[in-house]
Formats: sequence, C-alpha cells, structure tokens
Amino acid sequence: MNHKVQKYKQSTKLLIPGSLLVVLGKLLVLGLTLYYLRLSILEASEHSVFSWGTLRQVWFTNGAALCVAAALLPLNWGVEAAKWQFLSKKIEQFSFLEAYRSVLVGLTLGFVTPNRVGDYAGRILTMHQRDRADAIGAILLGRLCQMFATVLIGSGALGYFVYQYYVPLASPVGVSLLAALFLLNGWALALLFSFKGAVGVLEKVKFLQKWVHYFAVIGEYRPAEIRKVLLISVVRYLVFMAQFIALLWAFGVQLRPEEYIWGVAGTFLMKSIVPSINALADIGMRELSAMHFFGLMGQDPLLVLGASLSLWTLNIALPSALGLLFVLPLKLSNAR
Repeated sequence: MNHKVQKYKQSTKLLIPGSLLVVLGKLLVLGLTLYYLRLSILEASEHSVFSWGTLRQVWFTNGAALCVAAALLPLNWGVEAAKWQFLSKKIEQFSFLEAYRSVLVGLTLGFVTPNRVGDYAGRILTMHQRDRADAIGAILLGRLCQMFATVLIGSGALGYFVYQYYVPLASPVGVSLLAALFLLNGWALALLFSFKGAVGVLEKVKFLQKWVHYFAVIGEYRPAEIRKVLLISVVRYLVFMAQFIALLWAFGVQLRPEEYIWGVAGTFLMKSIVPSINALADIGMRELSAMHFFGLMGQDPLLVLGASLSLWTLNIALPSALGLLFVLPLKLSNAR
C-alpha cells in the first residue's frame, strides 16, 4: 500500500510542472491577445466614426437586424441540442427538450473551465444511467465534427485573405499554401472516419487500456452517422455565421455577401485554433481577428468590435446565465 501511495505521489509531482506550463502558456497567449487588442483599439479610435450616437443608431435604426440575430439564438443552440440528441443515442435516449437542457448546462459549466471542458461534465451530469461517463466519446466526436466544419470553411477564408492581400496563387508560396490546406482538411476528414481502427490500436497499448473505454463509443458510429453529424455541424456553423453577419450589418459594416462570409469564417477559424482559459478569456482573440480581417477590407475596426462583443454576449453570456437555472438543481451521484 505504501509503495502504491509513494508511486502515486511521484507521478503527481511529475505531472504538476507540465500542467503549470500549459496554464502559463495559455495565460501568455491571453495576455498577448489582450495587449494587441488594446493597441488595435487605440489605433483605430484615432480614425473611427464610432460613438455613442452609433450605438443609438444600432438600437433604433437597425433594430430589425438585432432581432434577427436574437431570433437565431435559440435556433443555434437548438441545432447543437439536435446533434447531441443524435450522438447520445449510443449511450442513452432522451427527448429534444432534455438534450437542449443538457446543452445549456454544459455551456454554463464550460463558461468557467479551461477550454470549456465543463461542457463534458455538464452533459454527463444530466444523464440518468450509471455508466454515463461513457458519453465522453460522443461529446468529443460532436466537438471534432464542429471543429472540422470550422476548419473546412475557415480554410477557404484563409486562402481568400492570403491570395487577396499577401501572395498571389500563381506562386510557389501560393501553391504550397493551397496544397497544405487540402492536406489539412483531408487529414482531418480521414481522422473522423478512422476512429474505429484507432480505438482498436489504443486498446493494445497496456497503459492506455483503462482510458480507451471512455472513447470506445466513437468507434461504434457508422460512416453514415458521422456524415449526419458533420451535416448538423455545418448547419450550426451557418446559423452562427448568420448571427454575426446580422450584427455586423446592424453596426454599419457594409460589404458584399462573399466578403461577409470570408471575414466571419476567418474570425471563427482563428478563435477556434487558439486555446483559451475559459469563456471570459474568449473575449480577445475573436475580436482581434475580426478587427484584423474586416480591417483589411476597409471597415471601421471599432464597429466590428461592437458587433463581435454583441455576438459573445448574445450567444455565450446570456445562454450561460440561463443554464444556471438548470445547474442549481443538479445532484451529484455515485455514477462512474
């Protein structure tokens, strides 16, 4: 017994420095993001037309666009609830309303946890069966499919901005970047459809066997089911994009339809690939990216900033507050 305790303490000591480095790295990214965001705001304020009058105009002149963005809020999380209801059928079946409640609980707990890992705990806690922790794999698959949708459409945006403002496509750098984007998306898609084989390989690794159980459910999804999850993820992505475009229009950002799409897609891509401490720390990278991409297209960065902050408030802060109503009654059990 003493030997096991001593061994556990030694392994804990080895893990702490690594964990500390990860936290420090994320704090560094957050600090640099907020610093550059501040510099961008100060620089933009010297030439911006943004004022309190602009906010009044948004509320009283462009109220219809705000209503559209607000009306898409329940649809956005409703699509996510439909995806979770479909994914969870391998573990436990429940109604759409129960899935919606589960998503809101996960959103609330994810609001204050690193990389929103509380989303896993929130959804698991709302399930009823004893082995509900097996749902970790289903949640992970849903997040991976959503990430693939972001990377796929964001790759198009990245190509647009690079070729439009930095390097021509008909150049060694341009061709190399195009090939890299194709390879990235091809690799990500192949990974999604090869989890069954990956789980089989991991099960043969002795020190991973006790963890594979939590992700083994991913291997049970057929290719047709994964394609359906990808489709739902793309639909949710488009709803989220429509919200952002409506808010940009409300704040006076006037562009061609394709420019809206590429600007929003580039913003979502940069936000997704940079790790965050929690949802509050998300304020920074999305705004900085949006100000950069739309600034390249000649838009007032502060107007873009107002739209981006409104998107965060509407889509993250308000639903997280609503989710508290479902979090408080939860009771922890002895479920594994």
